[in-house]
Amino acid sequence: MKRFLQELLKPTPKQAVTIVSGLPRSGTSMLMKMLEAGGIPPLTDQIRTADGDNPKGYYEFERVKKLDEGDTAWLEEAQGKAVKVISALLKYLPQDYTYKMIFMRREIEEILASQRKMLVHRGEPTDTVSDDRMKGLFIKHLAQAEAWMNEQPNIDVIYVSYNDILQDPVKQAKRINQFLGNTLDVEKMAGVVDQALYRQRQDEISPQ
Repeated sequence: MKRFLQELLKPTPKQAVTIVSGLPRSGTSMLMKMLEAGGIPPLTDQIRTADGDNPKGYYEFERVKKLDEGDTAWLEEAQGKAVKVISALLKYLPQDYTYKMIFMRREIEEILASQRKMLVHRGEPTDTVSDDRMKGLFIKHLAQAEAWMNEQPNIDVIYVSYNDILQDPVKQAKRINQFLGNTLDVEKMAGVVDQALYRQRQDEISPQ
């Protein structure tokens, strides 16, 4: 009887939280949509709605932005789900959870062009920081983020290229599926990749 009670009272093991991360405009929303199609429910709140810059939706959860303020209680709800966390906030993830991290990469020039386009749409200045300066900051930040992730025992990470997904969505969907335990619908994941949304191609970006 004592052992039976101990088993009943034993805390339920925590499920891994699937984190989708990367620089802004690196394809994180597209990946969230792929995971949702594949069978992983997204943790979102629908506060930030779709617009011309992200017509398929942003897949954001506003409380993530308060990680640096210590708001981590929502991670209990995130277990078994996928949630977007911008790369600058990763270091605030608590250590008492395990994470399957899918880190998106994209050609830096395309990210800069996409961010510039978004600022134009919002009527905000685009010349506050030069592209060369921003590129250098991004490269430094990505190196720091990668080094940090590789040191975390509770984080298992895979790096996925936005450009590679668009070139061969099935191949990349298979990689992601294998990383997450081979339980996803690869065909549905690949099917939601929309080539029409690839609007800042590196070979079409004019030098600034």
